[in-house]
Amino acid sequence: MSARVLLYSFTPRCRPQLQPSVKKPKEPLALAVHFYSDNRCRVFRVSVRNSGRRDGRKVYADVKSESYEISEPRVKKAAKFASESSVVPWWEEFPKRWVIVILCFWAFLLCNMDRVNMSIAILPMSSEFNWNPSIVGLIQSSFFWGYLLTQIAGGIWADTVGGKAVLGFGVVWWSVATALTPVAAKLGLPFLLAVRAFMGIGEGVAMPAMNNILSKWVPVSERSRSLALVYSGMYLGSVTGLAFSPFLIHKFGWPSVFYSFGSLGTVWFTVWLSKAHSSPLEDPQLRAEEMKLIIANSVSKEPVKTIPWGLILSKPPVWALIVSHFCHNWGTFILLTWMPTYYNQVLKFNLTESGLFCVLPWLTMAFSANLGGWIADTLVSRGLSVTSVRKIMQTIGFLGPAFFLTQLSHVNSPAMAVICMACSQGTDAFSQSGLYSNHQDIAPRYSGVLLGLSNTAGVLAGVFGTAATGYILHHGSWDDVFKVSVGLYLMGTVVWNLFSTGEKILD
Repeated sequence: MSARVLLYSFTPRCRPQLQPSVKKPKEPLALAVHFYSDNRCRVFRVSVRNSGRRDGRKVYADVKSESYEISEPRVKKAAKFASESSVVPWWEEFPKRWVIVILCFWAFLLCNMDRVNMSIAILPMSSEFNWNPSIVGLIQSSFFWGYLLTQIAGGIWADTVGGKAVLGFGVVWWSVATALTPVAAKLGLPFLLAVRAFMGIGEGVAMPAMNNILSKWVPVSERSRSLALVYSGMYLGSVTGLAFSPFLIHKFGWPSVFYSFGSLGTVWFTVWLSKAHSSPLEDPQLRAEEMKLIIANSVSKEPVKTIPWGLILSKPPVWALIVSHFCHNWGTFILLTWMPTYYNQVLKFNLTESGLFCVLPWLTMAFSANLGGWIADTLVSRGLSVTSVRKIMQTIGFLGPAFFLTQLSHVNSPAMAVICMACSQGTDAFSQSGLYSNHQDIAPRYSGVLLGLSNTAGVLAGVFGTAATGYILHHGSWDDVFKVSVGLYLMGTVVWNLFSTGEKILD
């Protein structure tokens, strides 16, 4: 079978110009295309030439086809080649965006491991260096000096430079500071305070950088569960740090905690450099279908060059984030910092029992954060508006802890009190699918800056709330402490439901 096909036609005005040195047309271009089917092979032979006219306005292709029998081994070889070419290893098909999420999860696990180890190591350290309680409190608070400094700065840096560089810097910085802690302690108190503040600087940029990079990589339909997984890394990091620190101190001495935990950051950083990119557009190995999915849902096309502070601070949903973050963290920080004291003074647990039960709320939060993320993404995928989902999840994150804290004054057994505390923190973790996901909803290009703003308020709530709790206990009771937290939870619920939104308000 043969046929003539018109490949190209053009007018004299746009006709291609030949080089003056070309006097004769080259030989016709010829090629053959083989198609295998069962035990036969069909060959299409194509010969390309011009029309033969002097003006050369048309190019034709003569196509001839023929078929013939082929041997069985050749068929098997061709089939084997086709089969092998279609098989892709599972790790290459695993979504790259979830590789980024998992790496962020490990970064936050290391973050809290390095943060909580001091709460255990401070006991043998204070004995060795003869520190009184005032000095111990000063050392514990020095972390927040640096942590406060880099919340907003980390957000600006992440939104302008990219989340990969900023998060990588943060992990390396705080890991080095962690490893240097024993050296600084032996040099003197001022050196130790400086190193702890430097550690806070590194951890302060982590949350804004993570928020920035996930806003570019994760579609809205997967946002809640991805953030829930990352934040559960913090909770599990606390569990890991509290579990392994006593063992390391007992076997190798208190400096081993800082050396071993700090060295893990270098391992993470090596993987991060080779696998992570600030944006899908920067990843040359990203598969086309995943790129299409991400770009259609989440990627901002132009990088941030300036931060419109006036516009950002003029939006009520931004202030809803800031106020709600403050109200949320007041109760969270109080429970997490004063919980061992509550277990010891009120429930009459010894120190070992107090430490054991302190792990329970972290485990509960890790589970319920991922449960809430799955519920939130399921509701979004089934058509419920993002605004409604964020309000529902954060309302649970406020009213759940408020309810269980009010029950503490009515329970009669330590077991029920522990259950109430665990349930309080478990429902609190639904906030990961509420206010913690909302920064990316309302301003994906400035999500790092927004998280820096709101988390600054959250850190201040932790600092003031922890200090206020000591004052309240000196003049009142634990019921008074819980009443303040419940009041702030209720205020946050009202503000959030009146002014928050899941729609984009800044482009």
